[in-house]
Amino acid sequence: MSVVRIEHVFKDYLLGDQKVQALKDITLSFEPGVFLAIAGPSGSGKTTLLNLIGCIDTPTRGRIYINEEDVSGRTPDQLADLRARTIGFIFQTFNLLPVLSAAENVEYPLLQRKDVSREERRKRVAYFLDIVGLTRYAGHRPNQLSGGQRQRVAIARALAIRPAIVLADEPTANLDHKTGEEILNLMKQINRAFNTTFIFSTHDKRVIAKADRLVRVDDGEISVLGVRAEDKWSLARQRRPARSEPAAGAA
Repeated sequence: MSVVRIEHVFKDYLLGDQKVQALKDITLSFEPGVFLAIAGPSGSGKTTLLNLIGCIDTPTRGRIYINEEDVSGRTPDQLADLRARTIGFIFQTFNLLPVLSAAENVEYPLLQRKDVSREERRKRVAYFLDIVGLTRYAGHRPNQLSGGQRQRVAIARALAIRPAIVLADEPTANLDHKTGEEILNLMKQINRAFNTTFIFSTHDKRVIAKADRLVRVDDGEISVLGVRAEDKWSLARQRRPARSEPAAGAA
């Protein structure tokens, strides 16, 4: 069973009168519990792919399955409900609400869940703040926290819905080297402890080094797939149209 399955997905945008093809015939599947990096330069399509997996955007063509359920034709309200129950998000700019405390930020996505009682919300907030090591900072607002602490709050918030998938868009970009390493190690520990799927959009070599699967995107197409076997990568170059083959084969 795949936690994410993508079949022949295309994504087009209109810039003025010009059509821009952001993704071209993407087919992938990810198993539960994977720690995966989607890598590529700026403008390659990696963030577009992450947004499609997160049901923030919808494909122009093709199908996307989350936990083997086709989400391609769902309404915005249905997609919002799916995100609230299944997908946690971690952003490079943290996206915390400045007027709320750390605990209130973690609780915020649960307020939309009628199936989660007030007592259950309280338990989850306390539990996940403890997991990320911020119990003593529960009452602090974001401007009273360091960058690393804010990202830990964001991780706790993503986990509070008990998601099948956590999507992280450049989660280390605004952190110094040491703090970035600590955050990556924390996410890896959570991945192993809870078997939570983590999917990163990144160009950070530290993230790629900790991933167990790699997808490289160039010009809207998959150019490389990688699977880590112990400390070595098994890389497979993807065949691309003839006009692009020299670039795809470059070292």
